[in-house]
Amino acid sequence: MRSSLMSITHAVVLVTLVGWLLVVGRALLIPFVIALIGWYLISALAAAIRTVPLGPYRLPNVIALPAALLAIFFVSTVIVDMVAANLAELARDAPIYQQRLEAVFADLSARLDLSDPIELRDLVPNGAVNRAVAATATVITTLAGSASLVFIYIIFLLIEQGTFDRKFAKLFSTPERAELAFAMRREITRSIRHYVGIKTAMSALTGLLTSVLLTAIGLPYAALFGFVAFLLNYIPTIGSMLAVVFPSLLSLVFFDDLGPFFAVTLGLGAIQFTIGNLIEPRLMGTSLNLSSLVILLSLSFWGAIWGVTGMVLCVPLTVLVLIVCAQFPAARPIAVLLSADGDIGAPLGHGPESL
Repeated sequence: MRSSLMSITHAVVLVTLVGWLLVVGRALLIPFVIALIGWYLISALAAAIRTVPLGPYRLPNVIALPAALLAIFFVSTVIVDMVAANLAELARDAPIYQQRLEAVFADLSARLDLSDPIELRDLVPNGAVNRAVAATATVITTLAGSASLVFIYIIFLLIEQGTFDRKFAKLFSTPERAELAFAMRREITRSIRHYVGIKTAMSALTGLLTSVLLTAIGLPYAALFGFVAFLLNYIPTIGSMLAVVFPSLLSLVFFDDLGPFFAVTLGLGAIQFTIGNLIEPRLMGTSLNLSSLVILLSLSFWGAIWGVTGMVLCVPLTVLVLIVCAQFPAARPIAVLLSADGDIGAPLGHGPESL
């Protein structure tokens, strides 16, 4: 009993210490995590470029890797510039839209003959719209400001990636332990690659359809809302709702009648429902094996620690924890609780006792 109590105490202390380090070191860790994501995308794109047939030849890695780096850098620069310009314009016009929204609520209250008129502050805290726009602009500005540091991290990751396997193997005292570690890494890579690949494709489709619909209706900032929908689609549950709410509110105050408002709301809702509830689950399958409740808790946890970045990364990080915990007898109950159905499979390699 005493031994179990000590183990639980050590685990609680360790989790608390790790959480504290994640919060304190977020300014250092977030750029590095973003660099890891960029490095992964560049490596994956370079691998795809090498598969492009050029007669009997294939592009060598020395050409494919710089080409992938330049392509992603160019696309990122264009997106950041576009989003920053749209956000600056939206921040300038936000007070006007807020006044129009208050006028809409006042008119609705008069039509319904309400004794207590509906006011914007009843639904949204005072100044929340401006603060939300400012917070989003701050995120974009922070990303742009740390771009040079992220770029340096990516360059060094690309330079040293050829030595990663040798270094990783030398961390373990026996080949059996090294093989188990490599098996864990392959499983983590497979699961996260599957998730990121499908999620990125579905997010891009969501963003594209959102931009097309809003452009067809005539709502401004269609490209910005398309990018926001693309980004929010990575955030489980609440991301899809927010991607519909923001354009709908703008359409409510931008147009003189309610027709465009219903068109935007129903159209974006149909896009989110079709992609998020019909297409994506069919493509994703059950490979992640994560409980829906765990995803929501993970969303709250990582959002509290790393903000928007943590909310975007909550699913891959939880998948990583599940796979690692599943390999050790003492931690397998944690993996069972994190899983959707309790079936976490047998340990990889030669068993967790060999690690």
